[in-house]
Formats: sequence, structure tokens, C-alpha cells
Amino acid sequence: MGTTTPKRENNVTVLNKIRDHLDALLHPSARYDAMTSARHRAFIAPRLLGSLAALASLPVYLAVRGAPAEIEVAVYAWLIAPILVAYFLSRTGRYESAHVLSSVALATMIMAVSIATGGISSFAAVWFVVVPLEAALSASRRVVGFSVGLALACVAGLVLIEVSGVLPLSRMPSHAGMALEAAGIASATLFAAVLAFGAESLARTSSKLLMVEEERFRLLALNMSDVISRHRRNGAVQFISPAAETMLGGSLASLYGHGLFDRVHVADRPAYLKALSDAARGGEARSVEFRLRREAPRADAAAGANWIWVEMRCRPMERSQLSSDEGEGEVVAVLRDVTERKVQEEALQAARVEAERADAAKSRFLATMSHELRTPLNAIIGFSEMIVREDELMITAERRKEYAGLINESGQHLLSVVNGILDISKMEAGNFEIALHPFMPREAIVGCCNLMALKARENGLDLRTRVPDDLPEVVGDVRAFKQIMLNLVSNAIKFTERSGSVTVSSWVEGARLVLSVADTGVGIGGEDLKRIGAPFFQAGTTYQRRHEGTGLGLSIVKSLAELHGGNMTVASRLGEGTTVTIMLPLVATANKPKSNVTPLAPAQRSDRQDIQVKKSA
Repeated sequence: MGTTTPKRENNVTVLNKIRDHLDALLHPSARYDAMTSARHRAFIAPRLLGSLAALASLPVYLAVRGAPAEIEVAVYAWLIAPILVAYFLSRTGRYESAHVLSSVALATMIMAVSIATGGISSFAAVWFVVVPLEAALSASRRVVGFSVGLALACVAGLVLIEVSGVLPLSRMPSHAGMALEAAGIASATLFAAVLAFGAESLARTSSKLLMVEEERFRLLALNMSDVISRHRRNGAVQFISPAAETMLGGSLASLYGHGLFDRVHVADRPAYLKALSDAARGGEARSVEFRLRREAPRADAAAGANWIWVEMRCRPMERSQLSSDEGEGEVVAVLRDVTERKVQEEALQAARVEAERADAAKSRFLATMSHELRTPLNAIIGFSEMIVREDELMITAERRKEYAGLINESGQHLLSVVNGILDISKMEAGNFEIALHPFMPREAIVGCCNLMALKARENGLDLRTRVPDDLPEVVGDVRAFKQIMLNLVSNAIKFTERSGSVTVSSWVEGARLVLSVADTGVGIGGEDLKRIGAPFFQAGTTYQRRHEGTGLGLSIVKSLAELHGGNMTVASRLGEGTTVTIMLPLVATANKPKSNVTPLAPAQRSDRQDIQVKKSA
């Protein structure tokens, strides 16, 4: 055993060196394809080695035989000729042409030897059978057809020559003729055996390469995240890769036939079938996006199935890829999970909508500010000019006092507008701070209602207060609490017609204080109700310009409530009134207000709005 291994290693080394030398002779065009390299190597190796062996044996033959006869010279010439054909293939890479030259050389030599040794009955005539056998290694129908025709033509030529009686009589003794016949048959058999081994080697190489390719594609199919499938025109699945189990959470067996179609969302099935049908019929690639039902894991079985977005790119299968018993119109498709991309697209769409709303809000803000700022400023400038020119206009003291009061009222209104803008800007930027201290909410509520009582009487309204005496102490910002109350009551009075009523109520629910301001005013429409609380938004068009204001009141209320950890809800109906409810924790915790423009992810989006709204029954 100790000597066998080194010998085996030496043999392997020698074979590798021979293979390296043969690879060096290959044409560059044949070096990058394994099967082509194997065919060129199988063509060059036996011709090169056989010719070299013939050249090496020539001195020995001459020493033993002496001066060769004409026929022997021709045989040796033929044995050396294949090296020229191998050289031609090595330099040009033209595999079929090399096989044609080899067939021509072999047929020519057999023809010459046959003519010299007895015509069609010569020992060499049997070699014509080898000509098409050798050409079979080319794997070219044209080369094989040419070789068969060439061999038959040579046989026919020998027959005609023999019939015409122009063949010379053989000058060889009978025993020499018998020896040559035996040698001819033996050499033909040996050459046929070499061809058989070459064919077997090429078949083995082809099978090995096929297995390598199959393993490569199997590796891709098993490990790629995209799903590869094969469909009939009607959508029935013929094949689907194992990645489908990971994508859809089910077994492969359940997806064959119409199993995949059954998982497609009902609304997307027409588009799914149309893409497959168009690809099968039109001969062009198609792409479609649709929803597929994904089975929930067993651990989440209670959650049921969910839906994923899938992009399918499909194209028709080429006829060369279909076996003879398969009909046309089949499609190969690649399915990719694009749920995350769709979520991002929907988020971008929501952001775009919110940006458009913000742009519209900006336009409304500018339009509103041009009125809210210009009106008091005009009053201030106009009445102050009149006071400056009091001597010229002969303004009395009583009228001067009236003008001063109007200037003060306009200034207060302008200050309230600017303060509202500054407050909402601080809240949106997260810089508005609240100071938390214990206070009695009943006193703050009653005080705010007393401040607004005069305005309510001037508008012909009934302001009612329903606040129990035993409201518990609350921890919060009393200034922000009063601002909430004043904004709500002022809004209710502003949008309630004469003879109407505004009711302020408060009570405790669990660990929360509930404030409710209900009016019998004009109400808010359903579309506007969804956007109540957005900065600078003013509901309605019929009454929008009938009342002054910036549209910041409810937005400030909402933000102040959120700063305390509470929330605001609005219930309203056109022509029947509005009820705004504020829920605040008894012990507030300072929080940042929620942004009014943050889009919800599609997977989490529902009918919930930025503020909780509900229409009264």
C-alpha cells in the first residue's frame, strides 16, 4: 500500500500535465465553454498522440522492415496527416471544418490504399465504415451527412474502377495480402474503439456538465428570495419554487393547479389572469402587481391570514423549452414581495396629500391674515389720524374718547391674533411649556364663563353652566386650562345664532376630568369635521367670512389638551349645533402635542383621524 499511493499520484500528475498541454493547444474561442473545450480536446488528443506515436515508431519499422513499399509510405503518410488537421483546429477553432477535413483525409487515404491493394475487395475498404463514425463525434448533422455521402461516393468509385478493369494486379504475395487484410480489420476495429471511447467520454462530460448546471439552477431556485413559477394561460401553476413557502406560509402542494389563483385577492384576479394571458398570447413580457393571501404562522393562528403585495413579471416560454407533449401558451413568472415598497408609496402619497393640505392651509392662512390684520390696523391708523387732526376736524372730547376706545379694542384684537399665531407655532415646534400646579377646576370654569357672560348677552344667547361643587382638585397648568375654556366658549358664542344657547358642563370619569361645551349653532359638516383642529382651518364656506378669526382656536385647544396628556373630541351636525369634549387627566403629565401632519403607515391606517371625531346620531 505504501508504494501504490505515490504511483497513483505520479500518474495523476502526468495526466494533469498532458491535459494542461492539450488545453494550451485549444483555440481561445473554445476555452470558456466546458462542453466546447471537451469536444476540441477529444478531437485534438487522439490525432496528435496517434500521429506522434506513428512518427516515433517509424525508425523502428525501418530498421526491421527495411525500405518501405509504396503502400507502406502511403499508410505512414495518412498516420501523420491528422496532426495537420489538429493544428488547423487549434489555430482556427472551426470545429465542423476540422471534422470535414479529417473525413476527407481519411476517405482519400482509404481510397488510395484500396486502389493499390485490390479495389473494393481490398483490406482497406472496411475503413469506409469508420468515416461516418468519426464524423458522428462532431455532433453536427451536416458533417455526418457529408461524411456518409463521401464514404458512399468513394465506395461507388472503387466499384466503377474495378468494373472498368483498370486496377493493377496486386504485387503482394498471398500471405502478405492476408496479413494486410488482418491488419486492416484490426486497425479499423481499434480506430472504431477509440471513437467509441471518445463518444463515451463526450457523453460523460456532457452528463457531468448537465448535472453541474442542474445543481446550479437548483441552488438558485432553493435559495433566492423571489419565487419562480410556471403557469398555463389560465393561471394554473405547473411549477413553483420552494421560496413560495416562505413568502406565503403554506405548502408547495397547495399552490399547484389553481391554488395560487385562490390566494389572489378577488379584486386583483382579473389583472392577474390578464397579465398571464397577454404574455402567453402576445409573446411579450408583462408586469402586474396584486395582493396575495399569506397564511399566518401557527403561533399566530388566532390572527388569521394577512395580505401581502406581490409584483409578478411574466414572459412566454420559448418553444425550445417545451417538450413535444406540452402545448403552447405557457408562461414563466417571477414573483417578488413588494409590500414594504407599497407601504412606502402609500406613506409618500399620504405625505403628499398632507403637504397639499398644508399648502392649502397656508393659502387660507394668508387670506385670513390679510383680513384679520388689515382690519384692526386700518382702524388704529384711521382713528389715530383723526385724533392727531382733532383741531382741524373739531373733534369733541367725548368723540376722542370713543376713538381711543376703538383703537384699544383693535389693538387688543390684533394682540390676540398675534398671540394665537405665536402659541400654535410654539406648540408645533415643541417649545411650548406648561407649569403644572394643583388648582380647583370649578373656580376656573365659572370664572371663564363669567368673563364671557356679557358677550353672550350681547349676542342674545343663554349661557348655562353645569358644574358640580365637588369637582376634585386637578394638577395642571391653570393658565392653559383657562385658555381652553375661553377658546371653547368664545367659539360656541361666535357660531350660535340669537335665541340659541351654550352649555358648559364638567364631571369626572375615572381618573379624568371631562369638560363639555355644547351649542345650538350652525354646526359643522361631515367633511369639515374630519379636519377640525388643524391649524388655520375654518369649517364651512357659508359662514366662514361672517365671523372674524384665524382658525387657530380649536387647534390651540387640541394642542393644550395633548400637552396635559388628554384629548379632544368633536360631535356636530349641520343646523343642530356642536359639542366639543375635552378629557384631561386629574394629574397631568407634560407631553409634546401630536403633529397634525404625521401620516399613518398603511398597515396601521384606519378611519381614525388626527383628532377623534364622531357624528351625533
